Formats: sequence, structure tokens, C-alpha cells
Amino acid sequence: MKKLLLTCCAICFAAVVVAQDTTVTVQQIDPSKPTNLYTQLNVQAEYSSSKAANLYGSRLNLQYAFDKNNLLFAELPLLYNDATKKFGVADVRVRYFDVVKRNLTQHFIAIAPFVDITAPTGSVKNGLGNGQWSLAAGVVGGFVASQQFAFFPGVSYVYLTQSKISGVGLQFNGSYSFSKKTFAFINPTPAFFCINGKWKANWAGDFSINTIVKPNKFKMSLNFNPDITNKIYTYRLGGTFFL
Repeated sequence: MKKLLLTCCAICFAAVVVAQDTTVTVQQIDPSKPTNLYTQLNVQAEYSSSKAANLYGSRLNLQYAFDKNNLLFAELPLLYNDATKKFGVADVRVRYFDVVKRNLTQHFIAIAPFVDITAPTGSVKNGLGNGQWSLAAGVVGGFVASQQFAFFPGVSYVYLTQSKISGVGLQFNGSYSFSKKTFAFINPTPAFFCINGKWKANWAGDFSINTIVKPNKFKMSLNFNPDITNKIYTYRLGGTFFL
């Protein structure tokens, strides 16, 4: 009986050791770097103020990562205009990123060409759309300055169909990590358009604070998007589900 008990204990101990050795460690994702591509669904509550009207509603973003280097982004805004008293779909946006090179040096971590298309799905009459296609193509680079700070500058060519004007869009997109769970994006996004032979600047930006509530599953964000040139100020509170 004693021998049988010892044998059973030995078998149980061996089983525990084997189970521990074969346990798969799940690596935590790092959404603080835009060139890290993950499949995710983002739901945002939105408020936008301007002299012409205030817009309220929600914005749904779906990002699908085909693999670690290719990602499709689709954005569906559902907004209400308090001046026209109309609710509906605003202009839909689609983007595609392709990270063609990673880890070129210790600090130069990625090169990613992209296309960015906004379709005139929103009604101009109802104050929900701009009435023209915005077509852009460009490239983003990823650079790590320290454990806390990285930045992802980009440049793109932009064409607006109805206005028939073209220009250059820029972004800085600095990422600062306060901790493993909390980080901020600081992203000035000026654009420069050539109108009747003269260059006109449009000053705008995208600033957000993000916190990971449940690693690999869910994060929350608070965004401020000022369009300083047109005096339009947008605020968003969102939740992101990593799929």
C-alpha cells in the first residue's frame, strides 16, 4: 500500500512538472506603437463643435491584420447634426498599411507605405459630409528614441476630387509610454494644399491618452482632434476590443 501511494505521488508530481514545462506563455501585445498591427474593433462616442453646427454620435473602427505586416482599416461614422436635425452615415474612411521592412537598425524599426481614402458617403445637405473623395498615398517610418518614447513620422500626397486640388500631408505621431498600461499619442497632422498657385496650410492634430484595461483584450482611450484652421474641435471617448 505504501509502495502504491509513493508511486501515485511520483506520477502526479511528474504530471505537474510536464504540465508546467508545456505551458504556453502568451506574449502581451503592445498597441503603443502604430506599426504593431493587430485585429481590433474600436467603438467611440463623439462630439464635434464648430460655428456652423455641433455633431454627436459614434464612430466604429474595424482593423483587420492579415498578418504582422498588412492591415486594413475601415471607419464608419454615425452622426447627428444639431443644426439640420439630421442623423446618418457621415464620410466613410478606408486605409491600408503594408510594413515592408522591420528592424533596420536598433532605433529605426519600420517602414510602412499606406493608402488612405475617404468616400463622400455623408450628405452635404444634411451637414454630414464634405461631398468629395479624399485620396492619399504615403509612407510612415518608425523610430524608437528610448523605452518610453517612439515616433512615427509620415508624409503623403493628397488629392481632393471636387475641389480638384492636391497637396502634401504630414504627421509626427509621437508615442510616450507612462507605464506598461498607459500611453499617449501626440500627432500634429498639418496639410499643405496648392490653390491657384498659392500654398495654403491646414493645421490639425490628433492627441489621445490610452490605458490598457485588460492585456490583449481591451483598452480605453480619450481623444482630442483639433482642426485649428477650420475651427472644428472633436472629442472622443472610446473602447478597443482586440480580437
